[in-house]
Formats: sequence, structure tokens, C-alpha cells
Amino acid sequence: MGNCYWIYQTMHIYGGIPELASFGILVLFALYLGLYYALFAWLIAMLHRSYSTAKVILATPFLWVAVELARARITGFPWDLLGYTQIDNSALTHLAPYGGVMLLSFVIASTNALLLFAVREEREKIRLGWITASVLIVAVLQCGILTNSAPDPADHSAVLLQENLAVGAEGRDIVPFPIQQKYQQFIGWSLHPLARSASSSTGDLSSATASISHPEVIVWPEAPADFATSDPQFRGELGSLARSAGAPVIAGSIGVDFDPSSPRGYHEFGSAAIFDNNGNYIDRYDKIHRVPWGEYVPYARFFAFAGKLISGVGNMEPGTQNKVFDLNGHATGIFICYESIFGDEVRQFVLNGAQVLVNISDDGWYGDSGAPWQHLDMARMRAIENDRWILRDTNTGITTAIDPHGRGDFLTPRHLRAAFTFNYGYRSGTTFYTRHGDWFAWLCAGLTIGLFFLSIARRRLRPSNAVN
Repeated sequence: MGNCYWIYQTMHIYGGIPELASFGILVLFALYLGLYYALFAWLIAMLHRSYSTAKVILATPFLWVAVELARARITGFPWDLLGYTQIDNSALTHLAPYGGVMLLSFVIASTNALLLFAVREEREKIRLGWITASVLIVAVLQCGILTNSAPDPADHSAVLLQENLAVGAEGRDIVPFPIQQKYQQFIGWSLHPLARSASSSTGDLSSATASISHPEVIVWPEAPADFATSDPQFRGELGSLARSAGAPVIAGSIGVDFDPSSPRGYHEFGSAAIFDNNGNYIDRYDKIHRVPWGEYVPYARFFAFAGKLISGVGNMEPGTQNKVFDLNGHATGIFICYESIFGDEVRQFVLNGAQVLVNISDDGWYGDSGAPWQHLDMARMRAIENDRWILRDTNTGITTAIDPHGRGDFLTPRHLRAAFTFNYGYRSGTTFYTRHGDWFAWLCAGLTIGLFFLSIARRRLRPSNAVN
């Protein structure tokens, strides 16, 4: 409840659900995901019936990671796993390209287990030595927040539009306006984006706009903007922008495939439309991981009360392919919003050849809570795991370019409607994590299952009063 308190706000303010019901949803959500902590505790209790306390403590990091893997694979909500707490620790994030965020979770759980092991030591002198060693290890590991890797080459420019539309923008003098006016404003800002002042060390925006003749790419975020890939006006306006800028355009939109055999007569997707630098619509990427109770209602018969929450976006269908697009000779992978929390799937774009990643998102649903920052940290981890730049373009902020070390040199102000220029680079090659995914987490899961069944076997073979 403390970590995802923003669910109440999302349901009540933006979903139109009454206060009490919204709070009830938050409580049910917390109880549901809390089952994983119960599973962790139950596994410890089961092992403790067959093994000594010291051995069980040493096994807890493996159990913890196995439970995190279950959260990702069974529930599909690996939000804010333990390893994300170290996103600013450059010493520990060097592990992410090998084992992903769950390897960092293992390190944190291990240091806690070591400290608990030390505290439980009965011999006073040995206990003091163990505690001292544990504290020193923690201190050394945390020194990573004081160091930074060398800057990465960033010799290409991108224009990222922050639309600041509808959800999350209410109460900020943001009023709806006609779609033609949206095209005029958004295209104008995309051709004349804001630039940071060259003399500013804090990343302040210059008061004037900067005209970019040839950006490498222009990106519009996922947002409630009524843009549909099947709309001739949408294709015409975005195609004109691409030709004027001489750059490819990636635009968040609703993907529509007409199908008379479908009950609705069409299929609807959360999509990113792609235009080449000649203005031709070439393809789109369809979001694979939809947001539960946001873009679709799981088990809709049992959650009819959530209908208002999805009324603005419809009943989205899932995409099926991790497509990579050739834009000006560079392979580009695109993932949308909620997908950024799935490390094992984002890596598929890089595995398919992506030299840069683009993440479009609508974080307006989170309101003014900590969730946009949590979401940003998870996208930063994806950059580290795959050794890739990520162009992260959001509806209401936070928009930025993330380097392969997880750093965003400049973070846009939230709720500011404008386009911004960012520098970035292309990378080749793949990390161990990109090639093998959550191998370490699966190893922990296998070990946990093995210990569980071995514990059962030991209890059956030994007298009930035996002591390990």
C-alpha cells in the first residue's frame, strides 16, 4: 500500500470510481500482491522444519529472487522490485547487464541475510566481528552512489514532444481543444523545440526555441490524443511533419484493423505509428503488455465497476511481435508505457537488432505521486541491462534521454506542454542479460524448488524429534 498508494488516486480521480470503492481496490490490490510476501515467509517456515536457522537465513536471498520471478511471470506486475533501489549505485548496476535487476535484488537480500546471520551469532566476539564486517560490506557497496561512469557518445539529436493532454493535466489550465489545433501546435513545436541553455549547468531551458533542421527522429508520446493509424488526416499530418523535418516520426496512436468477422467490426491496439523521413507511413508497433483495469478489464464479468476507467481508451487487444524498425539506417525498437517494467521482454528488441530504444508513455494516470519517478527508474534499468540509449517520451513528464548507464542528463518539468531536443547515441553488441534474460532468477527458482522438495524428503526420512 505504501509503494503503490497512487492506485487510489488513479481509480478515484481518473477512473471516476467513488472514494470508498477506490480505497477498497487499493486494499485488495495490496492483499493480492501481499500473497507473494506470504509465500516467501511460508517457504522459510517450511525449510526451517528441516534445516538449521543459519542455513535457512543463507537460503533467503535465493527464495526472495524466486518470489520476484513469480511476481513477474504469474501476476505480471513486477513493479519496483528490490533491485531498483540501487538504480543510482553505479557499482551495483554493473551487475545488471549480466543478471538483470533481480541479480541486484539478490545482492541486497544477501547483505541483509548476512547482517541477520551476524546478529544471531551467540558468541559475543565473533558476533561483533560479523556485524562489523557486514556494516563495512554495506558501506563499500553504497560507495557506488558517489561514482559515475564516463559520458557516452551522444552525437545524434531527437525531438521529443510532451503533449500534456487530458488525464493528469486537469486543474492546470489545460482545456480540451480541437484535433486540428492539436496538429498545428504539436507539429509547430516539433519543428521548433525548446533547447537547453548552453551556459546552464543545471539543464535550464532557454527562453527561445531552437529550430532543428535535421533531427535523427521525432517522437510523440502515448497520450489520449484521438490519433488513429487508420485516419487519413493523421497519416497526412504526420507524413507532412516527417517531410518538413527530413526525419522519421514515431507517434503514439490507436492502431485500428477493420475486420467484419470481429464482434466490434475492428481490432483496436495501443500503438506507435512509424513514418519514414519521406513522410510515408511504413508500419506500427502494437503494445503487447496492456495495463490491467486501464486498457482492458481482466475477468470483465467480475470487475464491471472498472468500466469507467477504460471508457476513454477502449478495450485494447494485445500485440504479438517485438518489431524493430529501420529508421535512417539504424535499427530502432519501441516499447510502450507499462511494458518498461518487463526486463525479460524489453531485451527482445535488442536481441532483434535494435541499436536504440524508444519508450513512449502516458504517466498522467499516476497524477502527482511518486509513480512517474518509479516508472522512470524501471526504464533506466532497461537501458543498463541492455547497454542501450532509451529515448523516453511521456505525455505529462518525465521526458528524457537515458544513456546506457541509466542516466538522464536532463529531465523535463512535469505538466509543461512543449517539444524538447535531446542528444543520444547508437550502440551495437548485446549484453549477457540481453542474450539470456532472467537466467539467474530461474536458477534461484530452481534452487528454491529443489530445497523445498528436499526439505519434504528429509522430514519423511528422519524421526520427528531429530535436530539438525
